[in-house]
Amino acid sequence: MNRDQADTGVSNVYYNLASVMYHALNGAQTYEQYARDAEQGGDNELAQFFRQAQQHDSQRAQIAMQLLVARGGRMTGAYQTGAQAGGTYQPGPGQTH
Repeated sequence: MNRDQADTGVSNVYYNLASVMYHALNGAQTYEQYARDAEQGGDNELAQFFRQAQQHDSQRAQIAMQLLVARGGRMTGAYQTGAQAGGTYQPGPGQTH
């Protein structure tokens, strides 16, 4: 187990993908507000730019989610997917609740 995994109990790969997904979704939500602000200010070109940025972040989040789910079948240790663990948390070797 690497240092980061020991700190969180989660592999860097899973944490990184979840982080990308979170930040992309957060960005997409923020860009929506920016687009509305631009529209209210009468700047349709800028609103279109923010909507494109929103779309890119939404796509990035979707891809991160797909990659995370695709790798869920290979998860081991403390955190297992519901299908592997019967829908419950299963501690890994040497770990307790």
